[in-house]
Amino acid sequence: MATTLSPALLTVVPMAPLVGALVAGLFGKQIGRAGAHTVTILGVLISFLISAWVLYAVTVDGARFNATIYEWMRVGPLKMEIGFLIDGLTAMMMAVVTFVSLMVHVYTIGYMADDPGYQRFFSYISLFTFSMLMLVMSNNFLQLFFGWEAVGLVSYLLIGFWFTRTSAIFAGMKAFIVNRVGDFGFILGIGLVVAFAGTLDYRDAFAKGGELAQLAFPASDWRLITVICICLFIGAMGKSAQFPLHVWLPDSMEGPTPISALIHAATMVTAGIFMVARMSPLFELSDVALSVVLVIGAITALFMGFLGVIQNDIKRVVAYSTLSQLGYMTVALGASAYSVAVFHLMTHAFFKALLFLAAGSVIIGMHHDQDIRNMGGLRKYMPITWITSLVGSLALIGAPFFAGFYSKDSIIEAVHESHLAGAGFAYFAVLIGVFVTAFYSFRMYFLVFHGPERFRDKPFPPQAHDDHAHDEAEGHGADAHATHAEPDPHASDAHAAPPHESPAVVTWPLIALAIPSVVIGFLTIGPMLFGDFFKDSIAVVAEQHPAMEELARAFHGPAAMAIHSLTGPIFWLALAGVVVAWFFYLRRPDIPAAIQRRFSFVYRVLDNKYYFDWFNENVLARGARLLGNGLWKGGDVGVIDGILIDGSARTIGGVAALSRRLQSGYLYWYALVMIVGVIGLMTWQLWPFLGNMIGR
Repeated sequence: MATTLSPALLTVVPMAPLVGALVAGLFGKQIGRAGAHTVTILGVLISFLISAWVLYAVTVDGARFNATIYEWMRVGPLKMEIGFLIDGLTAMMMAVVTFVSLMVHVYTIGYMADDPGYQRFFSYISLFTFSMLMLVMSNNFLQLFFGWEAVGLVSYLLIGFWFTRTSAIFAGMKAFIVNRVGDFGFILGIGLVVAFAGTLDYRDAFAKGGELAQLAFPASDWRLITVICICLFIGAMGKSAQFPLHVWLPDSMEGPTPISALIHAATMVTAGIFMVARMSPLFELSDVALSVVLVIGAITALFMGFLGVIQNDIKRVVAYSTLSQLGYMTVALGASAYSVAVFHLMTHAFFKALLFLAAGSVIIGMHHDQDIRNMGGLRKYMPITWITSLVGSLALIGAPFFAGFYSKDSIIEAVHESHLAGAGFAYFAVLIGVFVTAFYSFRMYFLVFHGPERFRDKPFPPQAHDDHAHDEAEGHGADAHATHAEPDPHASDAHAAPPHESPAVVTWPLIALAIPSVVIGFLTIGPMLFGDFFKDSIAVVAEQHPAMEELARAFHGPAAMAIHSLTGPIFWLALAGVVVAWFFYLRRPDIPAAIQRRFSFVYRVLDNKYYFDWFNENVLARGARLLGNGLWKGGDVGVIDGILIDGSARTIGGVAALSRRLQSGYLYWYALVMIVGVIGLMTWQLWPFLGNMIGR
């Protein structure tokens, strides 16, 4: 008999982090630092334990839940509710989100130890966890949109956490505005579902998918279901940073490293991937929408990976790898391999959180210098950070038997089996991306942990911020990508101490994340991709989209899959990337410099991120400002104020001035006017009679 999931217990999952956030945020001064991290960690721990039990109940006992928790209002037949949908997809997301969040909370104790905003930061990350849980647990579009906007709002607060720094303010606003562009498409998609399906509930909307597929979008030849799916995917493009709405994610590195791990691993950026997988019953009805998803994901996977090759900020290298891996997930969605996309989401959550937190550990050990060119030889000074970083890097590049191998290899094979328009380009992009990912991942690894100890003389000036003194007072304020600045003349004295391993409160989360980064793929690929784990969560029309069936026929167990990969192109491309990185940066470091000089134009294009920021700032933003000024001066000031408001006032004033001249107050004037009026009236009445008389 299946286990019954209690609505009250499920409600505790998002509410526990919310309570912790409110207590730490409202009473942070009273409870102090220890109280703030205790109450928030306790809340997330409770949420994780319940989520783990729910995952067990769903996996082993087949438990399911889909019901309303609270009805907010009714507008005619439309019900607006808070409700939970618990199935394999939700249970997996709950466990991943809460586990990664718990590790980030614990890590933050050490990383933000000297920051004056300690309590505020714990309040924010706990509130972020609540928002993400409300999103993934929702059973209706209204609650989905609430969680969607809530994670966007809290991410704005976290990216701009060091709000006295100009770059952080700009990064927060950039993330907020770009996500609003995507969210505009998202709410249009939800509006179309409500308008034509008449419901906000997932189950009812999916049940009417066949009817929606038969309708045309008003006043066009487009199919309605295609427009709905593309609008929903535009929302995913913003949250999951897909081309061309990817520009906010690298700049979000202005936030402290713990939130970089939380945003880029299991929460905000994966919301779009989760949403499209949840909407699979709708997306399966439109091949055009799937092709759009496939091509956009392929562009993101390949071209964002190229940008990671030239980055020197340790956090930005990891950030661009996030962009590329999100592209891989999106490609899988477009190939109708939704379960593979979500599987990669899960494995990526562990090894990407590990890489971000390891980068933060390196930053601590390097006294807040983030330039990988100033590192080298850290392996003997930071052994735990070194080995966990190696594990994360191997998982990222898809080394056989590591978690990332099973999900990444499955994505590439699924795209190879797809017959949709754009599948050929997508397969080429993800295949080349294997080499690119391995190259930039191990470029960073070799420059940081091997080779000469460059931190002693720092060949490149340590990066500094426009308010560096303030940041240093905050402890970890220097943890962000910096603008070019003059070197501090006292920097050599300040950073004379050699690198050191981070405290246990930082390294224990690294170890905890390294374990699933190795084993989770091997243990779960069978049930998640080829079993019944997602049987009632994801819909695939196998006759039209046979990728998953082809993968199932070729799968003979995780061990056989890993061994067989040793003869395939994916493994050799990854190995080639590692070898080239080793040769370029440990044996012949003169070669990369020569290539940079020889292909300076290509380097400038990559360094300027394909000039997307320039285009956005100088064309879109400036055009918007010109349009805004035109509407303000011509429309608001000229038409509304000048004609409608001030003009009407002037007209009334003129009429009133004329009327005042007629109202003199003298009796003889009024008598004269009356006599003239009577004469005029008589003349008007008698004129026809006089005309007839004259005519005779």
